[in-house]
Amino acid sequence: MSNTALITGASAGIGAEFARYHASLGGDMVITARRETALNALKNELETAYGVNVHVIAADLGNSGGAKSLYDAVQDAGIAIDILINNAGFGEQGLHIDHDLSRELAMIDLNVKSLVELTHSFARDMVAQGGGKILNVGSTAGMMPGPLQAVYFATKAFVNSYSQSIDEELRDKGVTCTVLVPGYVETEFAAVSGLEGTSLAKNGATAKSVAIVGYKAMLKGKLVAFNELKLNIALNWILPFAPRRLVLRMVKNMQAK
Repeated sequence: MSNTALITGASAGIGAEFARYHASLGGDMVITARRETALNALKNELETAYGVNVHVIAADLGNSGGAKSLYDAVQDAGIAIDILINNAGFGEQGLHIDHDLSRELAMIDLNVKSLVELTHSFARDMVAQGGGKILNVGSTAGMMPGPLQAVYFATKAFVNSYSQSIDEELRDKGVTCTVLVPGYVETEFAAVSGLEGTSLAKNGATAKSVAIVGYKAMLKGKLVAFNELKLNIALNWILPFAPRRLVLRMVKNMQAK
């Protein structure tokens, strides 16, 4: 059985660590992101270190038609995908009404629309192939409302819900879908989203540790994967019973500057 993965957002952070871990297990892959130079550097690193085959497809999945173009490129290359890791995404700190609306909509396009399109397209192929695994990178943000990152939190709520539904629909067809819901991770995310200097962007997990937790959970076909036990307890057994206004204020304060 082949073991080829498609990893989005692979130029840095968790995506690059997914690629490194998959390669360490002997898996070939397709890596994609906007930054082709970074992707080629990762390709050279992995092929040299592990002797695997790495295909680079530079793409902006947030653009209209970006996900379809990626799918078509994979098909044209004759590559069968056994593992799909939807990792690409971004956030932005601040009041919703102060943000450029086009930026907020672009976040929905990347975090939600492209993820759905890639899952839909490759999951159909996986069913036809007789099986496959999908790992969608959600967030603990998707388990609560997020004032000062309203759209980002909402997109991750979608990913959390959608991923679990897809797993239930496709499990008996040989395809599992795992959603990874990490807390804050030390990547470029804080700088890109404007969260530097907030109490949220402190003491994060490493991208490598989070990627390994998610990847192993995917292999086992787990439904939801937390990178820390305390997050599992807090989000499933404490937060749901807390007064909603208290939760809103708490999240807002964590993201305030």
